[in-house]
Amino acid sequence: MQLIDSFTKADKKRVILSFAGVFGMGFFLSFLVLCDLGTDPCTFMNRSISSRIGLSFGNWQLLLNSAMFLVVLLFKRKLIGWGTLFNMILVGYYVDFFTWIWGRTLSDHLFTDAPTRWLIFVIALILFMISAAVYINADTGVSPYDGIPIILTEAVTSHLPQIPKTAIRICWDGLAIIIGILFGGVPIVGIILMALFLGPLITLVGKVLTPLLSGASNRHKA
Repeated sequence: MQLIDSFTKADKKRVILSFAGVFGMGFFLSFLVLCDLGTDPCTFMNRSISSRIGLSFGNWQLLLNSAMFLVVLLFKRKLIGWGTLFNMILVGYYVDFFTWIWGRTLSDHLFTDAPTRWLIFVIALILFMISAAVYINADTGVSPYDGIPIILTEAVTSHLPQIPKTAIRICWDGLAIIIGILFGGVPIVGIILMALFLGPLITLVGKVLTPLLSGASNRHKA
């Protein structure tokens, strides 16, 4: 009971922000999927695999996330939190749900005609990255996909410290892209834009959220 009380006082804002970030990721990712101009490496890989094996995106993403979750649980469980569960369970099903909604309420031409397709793509891409930045800065646990390269980085750099940490993450995302290609996917401009701008957006959103989140932490410590 004391743990629950402590959670509601110190971490409620973080959990709410984490949930909101995950919701935004799934919501705006559904537009990126329909525009078909590129997504993040993880989504690219999972969409390619799910299309090839005949499972819905949400079902396949949950299956793969569950397997990766066990790896994170085994080797670095402190990376797991509410945000981990929100991400691994909800994002794929949000995408499936909203894609289904847009397919029945919006004209296909919005996602195929050049002017509207690119406009929707750019807006959705920016808002997806902002949502991802909110989720990451809420600091309530990492997704299983993001947890594994953290584990790999610690293992590799402990023996080979000369290897840059960023190189391991780049290789991890590159592997996801290669797997997606092997399953029939075609990487498009969205992956490049995500790689270029997600990092700076995470930093920018972090500067905006830090006063809010540190205020919650300070009250808890007091």
